[in-house]
Amino acid sequence: MSNELQSNDNCVVALEFIICLELFGKNWLNRKKGKKDMTRKNVWETYDKKALKKLEKLNAEYREFLDNGKTERECIDTIVNMIEKEGYQELESVIKSGKTLKQGDKVYSVWMNKCIAMFKLGRNPMTEGMNILGAHIDSPRLDVKQNPLYEDPDHSFAYLDTHYYGGVKKYQWVTIPLAIHGVVVKKDGTTIELNVGENEDDPVFFISDLLIHLSAEQLEKKAAKVIEGEALDLIVGSKPILLGKDEKNTDEGKAKAKNAIKSGVLDILKQTYDFEEDDFLSAELEIVPAGKAREAGFDRSMILAYGQDDRVCAFTSLKAMLDMKEETDRCVCCILVDKEEIGSVGATGMQSKFFENAVAEVLNLAGEYSELNVRRCLAHSTMLSSDVSAAFDPSFRSCFETKNTAFMGMGMVFNKFTGARGKSGSNDANAEYMAHIRKIMDDNNIAYQTAELGKVDVGGGGTIAYILALYGMNVIDSGVAVLNMHAPWEATSKADVYETYRGYIAFAEGASL
Repeated sequence: MSNELQSNDNCVVALEFIICLELFGKNWLNRKKGKKDMTRKNVWETYDKKALKKLEKLNAEYREFLDNGKTERECIDTIVNMIEKEGYQELESVIKSGKTLKQGDKVYSVWMNKCIAMFKLGRNPMTEGMNILGAHIDSPRLDVKQNPLYEDPDHSFAYLDTHYYGGVKKYQWVTIPLAIHGVVVKKDGTTIELNVGENEDDPVFFISDLLIHLSAEQLEKKAAKVIEGEALDLIVGSKPILLGKDEKNTDEGKAKAKNAIKSGVLDILKQTYDFEEDDFLSAELEIVPAGKAREAGFDRSMILAYGQDDRVCAFTSLKAMLDMKEETDRCVCCILVDKEEIGSVGATGMQSKFFENAVAEVLNLAGEYSELNVRRCLAHSTMLSSDVSAAFDPSFRSCFETKNTAFMGMGMVFNKFTGARGKSGSNDANAEYMAHIRKIMDDNNIAYQTAELGKVDVGGGGTIAYILALYGMNVIDSGVAVLNMHAPWEATSKADVYETYRGYIAFAEGASL
């Protein structure tokens, strides 16, 4: 090493030492002044044994929630069972009884078995506003079409034709075990519930892919075209129906023999579930990954499961409602809705009037109703639009800007804005509200971070935040960082689930802005 190079190295070392001293001094002064240290910390390092026990208990309940609620309808059934045990009354029943609502009363309203609004009345009039937790319970999946069952021309397989729902990478859905969940409603109003593929002795279903030995041409395609949407057809059978000698010679038997594999599947559906082919016309059947939510990693620090976008925020919001203190100043509300993945449209999406109607009914039962009071209540409310954020993935770091990215294991996430391109479609919370949220989180020692959804112009996404903001209320996006978002299996950190739950409780119990 030359003297010149050695001298340069000594200068570098000295400079690094000076920078370290400066940073240490700034951090020390910030702590003395009560300022937040902007250095991100892994929240696992802050837990004692008592906190870890609570964390594991909550996450065990969360995994059970995921297993029981793989569709919107299943989520609603699970939620209603949970909240009724905690004293929540059905809003429509209270209306019919002629009773009124007072401080501390807890009511809920379900709409079309796919969305729910829960209210817990506080000390203050509702016209002073509510603290609202809002999430969605729909997730990307494959939906069975209305005329779905067919047999291929070569009589190899019977298929169910599907249409994907929400934003998916279609190639991720092939060759994995899949389950069928949903309902079939017959013309007489009878509802048949299906849940096939989750128990160990259940059959599962799958979508085929071309073997690697013959896929040279396929692999030249862009990822969006490797598997086409119309190729996402579910294989549901391959065995022809067995016909007796007498049946083979009948007109019905000859018709069955033409599509013997399809006929065999129809025979099973009739015998097992008591519905005919034309009952598919009034069915809602969803294809989802088969299997239970699992702990991930040797250290069991993560959860790998289907549908965590956005059932992780739905669960933590729900648990916050159930575990918050009994008395609060403001009415606390939790809304869990459908159709977010396709724009929050329809009668069960956030753009419907369901929530506004429910608020009007609660105001009426509390003796506060007028059209003006409904508007005042909503405008004076504050909300956490509880939805997931993209977790930093070191394998694809070029898509992220690390200073403004959510990291797994570093607490709940706040997205001041979402959207795409120039924040298009975003709510973009104001600075005053962000300061209000910061104070609540810091006062309650909640680990949190702020983030954007990837680098500028790389992509984007939206939530229900902008819809509630139309009422004039303060809204900000918050939730859990998710790895593999929108994939059949998504990953979250147990620590982030726990911190988000704690953060939602702190917000629900907090004072107005």
